Amino acid sequence: MDCPKCHAPMSEHTLSTLQGGVTVDRCTKCKGMWFDIGEAEALKDKWMSDHVDNGDPKVGKQHNLIRDIDCPRCGKQMVEMSDPVQIHIQYEACEDHGLYFDAGEFTDFKYETLVDIYRDFIFTIRKR
Repeated sequence: MDCPKCHAPMSEHTLSTLQGGVTVDRCTKCKGMWFDIGEAEALKDKWMSDHVDNGDPKVGKQHNLIRDIDCPRCGKQMVEMSDPVQIHIQYEACEDHGLYFDAGEFTDFKYETLVDIYRDFIFTIRKR
């Protein structure tokens, strides 16, 4: 599978959990991450997933500007989504196959801080 943003090959990384292994795909170049349906949520609260998102968040922010991307599984155009809890996190989703996070976004998704709560509050006010 190739990265939907920079088109470099993706490599598989399997993390073991008490419920079994979860395999995620990480881009070999930009370090963006593909999660099949349910994988991101399954790993969100697991301590061993801290190291899976090892990309540079600055590169992730640059790639976050790329929006017209196709699902690496089926080729359909993916939809831009915002995390319902942390609305500043924007990722791409294929309703049939999964989610794509740019480098650094999964780590942000995993940890909600007081700064995130404040930033999202300000973001909500500005959108009005």
